[in-house]
Amino acid sequence: MTLRTWLSLTLAVSLAHLVLLQTLPLERPMTNTPSSPVLATRTVLLTRTPTPSAAQVAAIRQNQAKTPAARTPVRKPVAQAALVSESTVSNTDPAPLVSADPDATDPDATDLQTQAGPMAETPASAASAPAVAAIDPARASESAAAPPATNAASAVTPEADPPLASTEVAFHAESLPASVKLMYRVEANKFPYTLNAEFSWQLQGQSYQAQLRISTFGQTRVQTSRGQIDPFGLAPDRFSDKYRSEVAVHFNRAQGLVSFSANTPSIRLQPGAQDRLSVLVQLAALVASAPQSFGPGTTLQVQTIGPRNGDLWLFTFGDLETLDLPGGPLQGLKLMRQPRQPYDQKLEVWLSPELGYLPARVRITEANGNYVDQKWLASQAADSP
Repeated sequence: MTLRTWLSLTLAVSLAHLVLLQTLPLERPMTNTPSSPVLATRTVLLTRTPTPSAAQVAAIRQNQAKTPAARTPVRKPVAQAALVSESTVSNTDPAPLVSADPDATDPDATDLQTQAGPMAETPASAASAPAVAAIDPARASESAAAPPATNAASAVTPEADPPLASTEVAFHAESLPASVKLMYRVEANKFPYTLNAEFSWQLQGQSYQAQLRISTFGQTRVQTSRGQIDPFGLAPDRFSDKYRSEVAVHFNRAQGLVSFSANTPSIRLQPGAQDRLSVLVQLAALVASAPQSFGPGTTLQVQTIGPRNGDLWLFTFGDLETLDLPGGPLQGLKLMRQPRQPYDQKLEVWLSPELGYLPARVRITEANGNYVDQKWLASQAADSP
């Protein structure tokens, strides 16, 4: 190898090392190294334990025999508190078309950030208790000392007339709204965007179908109610709520029971019972049948079934108001469902005569102040795409 070739190879290797050095970090990262171990020594002295004599062993055994054995303390029985059946407790949520607090209700709806409704989950009412007995739990302490009354409604609210049951209100099939599709704009204070809601109502002879569809960001939640028309009004056969998966409710009128696909216990079916979608049309039909029967302060009770349970809902009627809506001004008869428990929701519904008494506006307010407001935007033909 010539000197020139050797010098060229040496220079090339040096340049390669310089390039590699430039790619390395200038400083080595500091690491927390453990402190150096300290070597500690100690001296251990091994001693031999003397073996006891036979006399010492006998003395030890004699002392053990004289010592009384430890006695296990006897536990005194503790009085157990009486268990309260969940069927005697009523904790209800109202029926929003959209929930103001999606995190507090259906876990499947959290991605959509809305709870299409009426979908707020409510514990089931007691199947064995009188339906009206749970109207006002706050008065339980007042009525505890009172003598038993023959009328459950008057025992709960002695100073007021009992609420009208849906079966006590005149219903006329010709008062049902015509088939229509209503578009809504949904606003909420919890998220800065608006949602689109579509409610379709189709009436064919003695059968009906109602559907509510709420969509946002390519995700859709659909509720569907199907059933018949009977002397009490709408008689749902099946109610379903679909978002990712579907849960359904079946109304077995032959057995007088409501069953749930969500593996919750069946409950008794009352005459005039509705699901959380058909109840809006039922209210419209009852008011249209006899508007004079629903003056301010009138209270109407309807057994309302959700996807997992059911309860007795009480609607109190207010005045006819003028509403400023995205689709234009409309008249609306206000109904309110006040919360009965600390964390219940407040529901306000405005039924518009110009929409066949279907809702022109639905507002739901959570206990923490969050709200969702659904307002009428437009009406279309029922068969429009």
